Amino acid sequence: MEETRRKIWAQYAFLLLACCFFSQLYATSDVKFYESFDEAFDGRWIVSEKEDYSGVWKHAKSEGHDDYGLLVSEKARKYAIVKELDNVVDLKDGTVVLQYEVRLQDGLECGGAYIKYLRPQEAGWTAKGFDNESPYTIMFGPDKCGATNKVHFILKHKNPKSGEYVEHHLKFPPSVPADKLTHVYTAVLKPDNDVLILVDGEEKKKANFLSSDDFEPPLIPAVTIPDPEDKKPEDWDERAKIPDPDAKKPDDWDEDAPMEIEDEEAVKPEGWLDDEPEDVDDPEATKPEDWDDEEDGEWEAPKVDNPKCAEAPGCGEWKRPMIRNPVYKGKWHAPLIDNPNYKGIWKPRDIPNPDYFELDKPNFEPIAAIGIEIWTMQDGILFDNILIASDEEVAESYRKTAWKPKFDVEKEKQKAEEEAESGGLKGYQKLVFDLLYKVAGIPFLGEHKTKVLDLLEKAEKQPNITVGVVVSIVVVVFSVLLKLIFGGKKQQPARASAETEKTDGAETSTSNSQAAEEKEEQSEDAGAAPRRRTRRDN
Repeated sequence: MEETRRKIWAQYAFLLLACCFFSQLYATSDVKFYESFDEAFDGRWIVSEKEDYSGVWKHAKSEGHDDYGLLVSEKARKYAIVKELDNVVDLKDGTVVLQYEVRLQDGLECGGAYIKYLRPQEAGWTAKGFDNESPYTIMFGPDKCGATNKVHFILKHKNPKSGEYVEHHLKFPPSVPADKLTHVYTAVLKPDNDVLILVDGEEKKKANFLSSDDFEPPLIPAVTIPDPEDKKPEDWDERAKIPDPDAKKPDDWDEDAPMEIEDEEAVKPEGWLDDEPEDVDDPEATKPEDWDDEEDGEWEAPKVDNPKCAEAPGCGEWKRPMIRNPVYKGKWHAPLIDNPNYKGIWKPRDIPNPDYFELDKPNFEPIAAIGIEIWTMQDGILFDNILIASDEEVAESYRKTAWKPKFDVEKEKQKAEEEAESGGLKGYQKLVFDLLYKVAGIPFLGEHKTKVLDLLEKAEKQPNITVGVVVSIVVVVFSVLLKLIFGGKKQQPARASAETEKTDGAETSTSNSQAAEEKEEQSEDAGAAPRRRTRRDN
């Protein structure tokens, strides 16, 4: 009995070991290529010897980890390195997963961090000659510079009719994450012609290789094309409307009449000071002791508002205000009528496309090598864990074991740094306070600036009152704006009229007084001394 049990347990253990062995063998068979960069890349990856590629690749640790990767070590350089595969990878049958990690340790302002999956090269090609002309089948990965910010997916596909290889770009690709964390980029090529783009395991884009909505230009050419030999007839009229040839300009239409004229009914307000200038020399200003007339020129006192004008309707030469000319009509134009000769917008006739072909599946070229050929203004770009597999679950397992632990550590560190920089404030609160400090710097706040800054200091110490502070500052700013808009402005000399003489005098006095106070407050805020005029100012 005991002997029988031992045999049963032995058979069970053998089956268990066999299952483990074959499952591991199956999983391994799903991995077509994997590079962890745990060991130095010398001898396995070949650096291009082309003159343009002076950037130095290094085998280095990712910041904060013991994990190694392939590092872009210098700024403003071109880089090229390639790894020839022991066995080419066929993309035509089944699912194919392309995946790798990249960390932009110093950010990415202008440059690429993509990978080129090279097709078999022509006879005589060597890895040391790898450059941007080395033909690829797929280019995949982040690229950012200026208006460009996307995760590229480009398929180079051969037109069976013309024999020409054409680059087909994925439309509306996802953008590049804007941080310095390790991210994993995955492209899944499905047997149903779909392609999935994942960033950090999350699907960001789904497209179909044969859809004209997803790739530009489409893999399948248009059935017809405009005839390049077709020409627009000389008598073809594309104007839908034309000036009425029978229309005549009315006899009373004066094209020379001005748009505005002086208001003849306006009279100069009583008490207007014609001989007083609006600005006078500041009587309190004194010539600086270090002023050198020979070097700096003749010193002139800064100008201030003439105090006499504050008590009068206005100063300087009075002019009648301008009003709209009631007889102004402008230049006469004949009215438009339907064009009897209109034929529509011309376009060339369509002809059969000589390069058209039908396609059930993309004619993928196999992957024979993996190359990184980039130009970048940043250093610190680290490539790691480059994988080609035939199973999505295998790619997911690599994300969980190789990428996720690093990402979680970096995410926590980033969170701690952000909280430290913001003095314990949450991210959204920091953004709010940054904006409010900019508001506090607006010049027209004047004496209210100090109040706003006091509120901000209290709120930073007590983040729970942020909402109340925002409301208070909005009220202050709104009140100041209302005061500026409706609190009275100095009457413009050219707009004076008899009907508003009394009101204008009072408003002018108030406006000039406010303008003087605001100018004084701005001067105090800036800590500015009386302006010194020099020859260079002239």
